[in-house]
Amino acid sequence: MSVARIVVGADEAGLAYKDVLADLLRADPRVEVVEDVGVHADDDGTAYPHVAVAAARRVAEGAADRALLVCGTGLGMAIAANKVAGVRAVTAHDAFSVERSVLSNDAQVLCLGQRVIGVELAKMLVRQWLDLEFDPTSRSAAKVDAIRGYETGGTDGGEAAGSC
Repeated sequence: MSVARIVVGADEAGLAYKDVLADLLRADPRVEVVEDVGVHADDDGTAYPHVAVAAARRVAEGAADRALLVCGTGLGMAIAANKVAGVRAVTAHDAFSVERSVLSNDAQVLCLGQRVIGVELAKMLVRQWLDLEFDPTSRSAAKVDAIRGYETGGTDGGEAAGSC
């Protein structure tokens, strides 16, 4: 990926990894800006949906290219971030899923679970994630367009069911 603007966020269950991964991103020459939407302390009780939506809105507005979110499992963050129109958030804990999330699904938000994977794997996945870029001329582009169509209340663009 070219130089990127990344927003990071976590709840208290993902704070330690968020801080480590934010430092990793800040040190990476592919990253221009890292914006941290919280939480910033173990005793900050901000619920994960608020953090996820704040980060996802930055992506939807164009203020950030991608977001990296961490909670206990990564699942709740993805569910909440996906409530923001125009955002495709995934939870991925292995290299193949991270790859396909970007190359096949144009996901801009990666969610990780601090209670699910080790920190070294998380760092490896984030470095890999930065290397990936969706190709709007790929075979997957029509499927991503179908997702956008459903999201805006339209149709799937005429694609047949079961064409995954």
